[in-house]
Amino acid sequence: MGHGRKKKRTHAVPSQEEIEKIPKTLVVKSGSVGRSVGALVSDVRHVMEPNTASKLKERKTNKIKDYIAVSSQLGLTHLMLFSQTEAGTNLRIGRIPRGPTLYFRVNKYSLAKDCLKLQRTPHVSDAEYKTSPLIILNNFAGEEKGKELKLMTAMLQNMFPAINPSTMHLSDARRVVLFNYNEATGMVDFRHFTIVVKPVGVTKGVKRVIMAKNLPSLAGYDDISEYVLREAFASESDVEDGPENSVTLPQDYVGRGNTKNEQRAIRLLELGPRMELRLMKIEGGLCEGEILYHNYLHKTKSQLEKEARMRQIKLTRQARRRQEQEQNVERKKKVKSKKVNTARNEKTSDDDKNDDDDEYDSMSEADSDMAPNDNSDVESEAKIVLPKSTRPRASADDFGADEYKESDDEDEGARDAEMDDDEEDYAEEERKPAKRSKTSKSVAPKKAKPTKSKFASSKPAKSSKPSNKRK
Repeated sequence: MGHGRKKKRTHAVPSQEEIEKIPKTLVVKSGSVGRSVGALVSDVRHVMEPNTASKLKERKTNKIKDYIAVSSQLGLTHLMLFSQTEAGTNLRIGRIPRGPTLYFRVNKYSLAKDCLKLQRTPHVSDAEYKTSPLIILNNFAGEEKGKELKLMTAMLQNMFPAINPSTMHLSDARRVVLFNYNEATGMVDFRHFTIVVKPVGVTKGVKRVIMAKNLPSLAGYDDISEYVLREAFASESDVEDGPENSVTLPQDYVGRGNTKNEQRAIRLLELGPRMELRLMKIEGGLCEGEILYHNYLHKTKSQLEKEARMRQIKLTRQARRRQEQEQNVERKKKVKSKKVNTARNEKTSDDDKNDDDDEYDSMSEADSDMAPNDNSDVESEAKIVLPKSTRPRASADDFGADEYKESDDEDEGARDAEMDDDEEDYAEEERKPAKRSKTSKSVAPKKAKPTKSKFASSKPAKSSKPSNKRK
């Protein structure tokens, strides 16, 4: 029974301090750019892997302050910002969060797919992008070249993690990023390569047998010796150069046969993209601040002092305005909290009042339940007032009814005679025409509405006129 594979190497987990020391670069585009510039942004993100957000989806409305706001949570240290104007394509490289910022003009560029098309057998593998690339700065040193090149050198070096040759694994060196300064043109060339290790002193056919996973086709040969011993017919390009291009591997490297202490030739295959950059200016802050260097404008000392004073005045105004805004926010918060407390107190008082009313209603209901059912005492104390028409006739002793009854029979005939005379006089006045004045207009008297008593009987009342018929 076979045994399982033994683990010969261990993957050391980096500590938190080591992770914080690794620089992380955010590659984004600003504003509306073309399709080719968008592809260039994607290629540069691919170069900066694995310490970048390769699948970031930014918006056209995103600004620099948005990236600064999330930089502390994501541990970002550098910002590469591509933009496009009518003059051309621009690149800004800034240190987060306080700068400085390098402004470059991208004179020429080629995409990664264009670089791979130029190769006969392009080398494409995702394994190289699992580790950070090595950085090579060529022709940047020199005191006579100016302070701007020193600042550029420090900025470009800090974009990539530092290496320690004593503790570094050779298999982690898979890619190279090259920055070359051209003194004649003042341009900075950007290149991206992958490292390829090949055997030394053999032809391409033998290399193909050694390095390839699958054996090459031998259909055109009668014997394998013809394939191996065809060096006599090989050109100079088929055979690797001498020992000046070969190194001895100090550690095991990726690939078949690349073991320790073996002689191997180091080759660089370009992956792309390519860029030709020109330094335009350097600012002290992140995309703002004092101009430390300008390629075209050169200002005097008095102009620089005046700009410094204006910048200080601007910063003072911004700080004062920020303080006023904070005070306004605090004042509004106090007013709002006061209103909330007032409304809460009013609501509490209304609830207490409603509770008191409910308690009073419950007490009144309880009193009504406790009252006695015998109504004899209540009826005796209550005063019943009836209308005049329904009042009972008063007794004779109160109004002199006895005297009225004695004189009633004597005066009955006299009252009838007086009533007949009054009716005749009223009829004569009705027949006479009424006198009208010239100035006044005749106004018909309004008929008074008969008032119906509440307690009047529904039967028509009898006329008070005596009938002419006498018995």
